[in-house]
Amino acid sequence: MRRNSGGGCILIVLAAVVSQAAAQQATPYRLTLSEAIEKGLRANLSVLVADTQVQEAEGTRTRRLSTALYPRVRAESYANFQNRNLQAFGISAPGFPAVVGPFSNYDFRFAADQNILDLQSYRNYKASRDAVEASKLSYQDARDLIIRSIAGLYLGAQSAAARADAAQTRVTDSQALYQLAKSKHDAGTATGVDLLRAQVQLANDQQALLAAQNQYKQSLLVLERNLGMSPGTPLELAEPLRFRPMNHPAAETIVGAALLARPDYLSLASQRQQLVDQQRASHARYFPKVSLNGNYGGLGRSIGSVQPTYLVQGQVDFTFFDRDRNGEVQEMASRLRRVDDQIADLRRGIEQDIRAALLNIESTSEQVAVAGQGQDLAERELKLTQDRFRSGVTNNIEVTTAQDELARAQENYILAVSSYMDATFALARAAGGTEKNIDQYLNP
Repeated sequence: MRRNSGGGCILIVLAAVVSQAAAQQATPYRLTLSEAIEKGLRANLSVLVADTQVQEAEGTRTRRLSTALYPRVRAESYANFQNRNLQAFGISAPGFPAVVGPFSNYDFRFAADQNILDLQSYRNYKASRDAVEASKLSYQDARDLIIRSIAGLYLGAQSAAARADAAQTRVTDSQALYQLAKSKHDAGTATGVDLLRAQVQLANDQQALLAAQNQYKQSLLVLERNLGMSPGTPLELAEPLRFRPMNHPAAETIVGAALLARPDYLSLASQRQQLVDQQRASHARYFPKVSLNGNYGGLGRSIGSVQPTYLVQGQVDFTFFDRDRNGEVQEMASRLRRVDDQIADLRRGIEQDIRAALLNIESTSEQVAVAGQGQDLAERELKLTQDRFRSGVTNNIEVTTAQDELARAQENYILAVSSYMDATFALARAAGGTEKNIDQYLNP
């Protein structure tokens, strides 16, 4: 009996744990836009790849620094046992053996090399510093692009949720109209056509609701995928779609600030400086290189006979003929022209993006105002036609027509607000500093 009682307790505890886990799993996670951006930045592959490229550039800079400025110190040691063919070295004399040995020797020493003057290595090191800065800016640009992308996906889910809510409202109105038509039909004050028309309208609205709900769920799946969440995780949006007007400065002011804030533009500028330093490094191949090297250690025929020996020498290297330098100069010049063209094109693209976003913001803000008035008027029209049908002044054709007009007005308003917010996010991206200034666009 005790065993059965203990087993029953265990089952009860397990059942409670499973029930609690199921309840937690069924509770949807309320996701804000800021949290979505944070999750997207942590999970997106392009951001992770850009981060590794920064680390790679840092490693290259460290290598170039060691080559240009730091000495190289190494330890060497050997012990050998050998013989020599003297005749192979041109040594022969009567009575001398052709091969001498075997004999042994031992050598233990430290060796060091230090560049005194190496302009090529120094210029390459400066170019690697520019490469690190360019990779950091490219990393920031990747983060800004992900912020823009996640904001767009979240906005798409907000729009889908707003369409589902509007469809649910229309279903509620259609159900009320159907009940009214049925009551009037039962009372003999409405025709069967009125009842059938209300049933058709209800069926159409229910179908539209199912389609809108499915579209909303699909948008959540896409959002979860891009946030690194498991598709199908219970999720709901904590922020509904709403209109948040903003005041923006003139395009010329934003363009000037964007050229100092856009990481992709600044990255191209760093890449150009890197190419300039590489050109200087290529030119420095014509200059002599001065280095100092030496070693200190012990050398002897046996361990006991090892005596200290050393060597200190200066070295000057000068290349008189190297055809490779001409090809390198041509490569650097063509790369520099390509980057200059990219900078000029991106500058025009930034201005175009900013002006286009400002035009869209101005247009869509006016569309929101007009669409809001249209939605209010459509709601008033629907209420009036419902009252007229309820009073028996007319049939429900006017009501169903008003319902269709309200559906169009709601869609126009959702589309206008979505377009306005999307234009705002586009301006945030075009103006630069998206990650730093995103809060003022999210909460104006």
